[in-house]
Amino acid sequence: EVQLVESGGGLVQAGGSLRLSCAASGFTFVDYVMGWFRQAPGKEREGVSVISSSDGSTYYADSVKGRFTISIDNAKNTVFLQINSLKLEDTAVYYCAATTGLSVEYGLTPHEYEYWGQGTQVTVSS
Repeated sequence: EVQLVESGGGLVQAGGSLRLSCAASGFTFVDYVMGWFRQAPGKEREGVSVISSSDGSTYYADSVKGRFTISIDNAKNTVFLQINSLKLEDTAVYYCAATTGLSVEYGLTPHEYEYWGQGTQVTVSS
């Protein structure tokens, strides 16, 4: 059974940092592309970052470049999202997702992904 379990969300003040984790199981991690997405209330789910487990290549949405860093630990089947300089508009539920056969530059589109976690809430306060 495929499982993606996110953790690390919480309430943080603007300007602060968070590190989200996504622990994966039930599939061959190194064959997959892993993406982070977010969905704010009343808005569509948007891709923020993606990483290839096989070669470590990454891709970011323009809106988060320079503040978000995606990384991966293949030994632990875990992908991370470091979020710095948090802004009020970063408030959302953050999801990780997994898929195969995708180049990272096309990895910000939600419908390309096979598996999804349950999400972790990030709330930024002023």
